[in-house]
Amino acid sequence: MKPCVVHRLVQSCVGMSLLAVALLAGAAEPHKGGRLTLVQPIEPPALVSAVNTSAYLATMSTKIMEGLLQYDADLNPQPALATSWDESPDGKRYVFHLRQGVKWHDGQPFTAADVQFSMMEIWKKLHGRGRSTYDKVTSVETPDDHTVLVTLSEPSPVILNALSSYESQVVPKHVFEGADIAGNPALNAPIGTGPFKFAEWKKGQYIRLVRNPDYWDAPKPHLDEVVLQVIPDGGARAASLESGETLMGVFNPVALADISRIEKAPGLRVTTGGYGLLAPMFLMEFNLDKKPFDQVEVRQAVAHAIDRNFIVKNIYFGFGEPATGPIASSSRQYTGDVPQYPYDVQAAARLLDEAGYPAGKDGIRFGMTLDTLRDPETLRTAEYIRQALRRVGIQVELRNSDLGTFIRNVYAEYAFDATLNFSYSLSDPTLGVDRFYLSSNISKGTPFVNTSVRIERVDELLRQARVENDVARRTQMFHEFQRVVAEQLPILNLFEMRFVTVLNDKVQGYDVSGEGPYASFKEVWLTP
Repeated sequence: MKPCVVHRLVQSCVGMSLLAVALLAGAAEPHKGGRLTLVQPIEPPALVSAVNTSAYLATMSTKIMEGLLQYDADLNPQPALATSWDESPDGKRYVFHLRQGVKWHDGQPFTAADVQFSMMEIWKKLHGRGRSTYDKVTSVETPDDHTVLVTLSEPSPVILNALSSYESQVVPKHVFEGADIAGNPALNAPIGTGPFKFAEWKKGQYIRLVRNPDYWDAPKPHLDEVVLQVIPDGGARAASLESGETLMGVFNPVALADISRIEKAPGLRVTTGGYGLLAPMFLMEFNLDKKPFDQVEVRQAVAHAIDRNFIVKNIYFGFGEPATGPIASSSRQYTGDVPQYPYDVQAAARLLDEAGYPAGKDGIRFGMTLDTLRDPETLRTAEYIRQALRRVGIQVELRNSDLGTFIRNVYAEYAFDATLNFSYSLSDPTLGVDRFYLSSNISKGTPFVNTSVRIERVDELLRQARVENDVARRTQMFHEFQRVVAEQLPILNLFEMRFVTVLNDKVQGYDVSGEGPYASFKEVWLTP
C-alpha cells in the first residue's frame, strides 16, 4: 500500500482505524443539518451504474443507491442491505440475509426480489464488470422476502468484494422490470434506498440530493442536502473551494500544480486517502483491429518512446508511480517480474523500422489519433505524448472531447487508434482488470471494457482465476497473466494514480471507509 499524503488536520491512510479517525476529528458529536456542496470537472452521464461505470457517475449515485455490502477502511466487507451472509465450503453457494423494514424512496418495500432482479438482469447481463464477476451465477432464489440464495456453477472468489454501492447497485425491480433498462428515465432520476434522495438535476450546473427521512440507519444521515456542482474550469474550481462556495472536491479537483498553494490556504485540507478500493491506473489503450497497432513491435516502440517518470514528476507532481503492468502494486496478486520498456528513443525507432514503418523524408512514419477527455492533467499528458511520439516519427492528432462523445467514439463505434484514460483496478484483478483483457468482454456499445484484445493464453488464465479458490495458485495465474500482457502489450499501463481530495475544515466524518468519495456520506457532517 502506498503511503497517503497527509496535510493539516487529518491522516487518511486506507489502513487507519476508525478510532484513530474519530480521535483526529476531535470525537465531537455530529452536527445535524447543513448542505455539503461538492465540485467535480465532468458531469456524470447518468446516476445509476447499471449500464455505465463512469468514475464521475458514482460520486452522487452512491449516496442514492446501495449495495448488499459496504467496506471499511481495510476493505473488509460490512453489512449494508444484507445484515449477514454465509458461504458454502465449496464456494458455490451464498446465502444473504436482508435487512428488514427498508423502503425504496417511493415508499415501496425493499425485498429479495429486487436483489434477484438486479443480479440476474443487470449485474450479470449489462454491467461492464459484472458480466465477469457474476458469470458463474446460475440461479438466484428468494425463499422469502428477506433471504437470497445464490448458486454458482463454479466458485467465484471475488463476489464478496464486489457488492458495494458502486460496483453492484441494487435497483428497484418495480421500476426497471419490463422496460428498456438502458433507456429508463430512472437512470437519471433514481429511486434508491440510500441516505439521500434525488431532488433535481440542472444539466451542466448541479445535481441536488436531499436527506432521506426514512433511512434505515436512523438518525443518519446528518446532512440535509448534498449538492454536486459541475465546474469544468480548474481555476474556477479552485476559487470555489478557497472561497467556501464548495466544501469538497474529489478526483483532483484543482490542478496538481496548485496543490502546494491550496494546502496552505486557511480552512482547507488535502488528502489522497479514501481511494484504496479503486486503485486507479492511467493507461493508453490501442485499437488492435487497426494498423499499425495490430503489430506488437509498434506497441512496444510507443512504450519505449514515452518517459513515464517525466509524466509522473512534471505533469502529476509526484501523485503517482510508473506502472509495470495492469495490476496495481498494492494488490496481493502483483508482480514486478515482467518485461519492462524503459524510456529509449533509439530502441523505439529500431522497433518501428523492424515493424516496416521507416521514416519518410519528412521524418514521419505514420499518423494516428489519440482520444482523451478534457481534464487538465490528461490534456497535458496527451500533449507530452504527442511531442514524444513525434521524436520517433509518429504524428499524433489529439482529439479531446466530452465524456459522451468519448464513449461514443471509443466504445460504440470503435472509431479510434489509441486513447488516454484511467481505469479502476479495484480490490481484485477479476473485478477491475480482466474486463479490459478477456476477449469475451468485447461488447460494442458497452463503455470501459475490452475493445479489441484477443490473446488466447490471457483468456485461459483469467477464466481460471475467476474460479480458483486456492490463493497461491490464483496468485501464480495472475503473475503469468502480467508477464504475458507485458510481452504483448495490448494496453500500455502508464502509471498508478493517486487522486487528491480537497476538503473544507468544516467537513467531518469523511475518512471512515475505504470507499472514499463513493461512500454513502451518511457519516459526513458539517461543523456549525
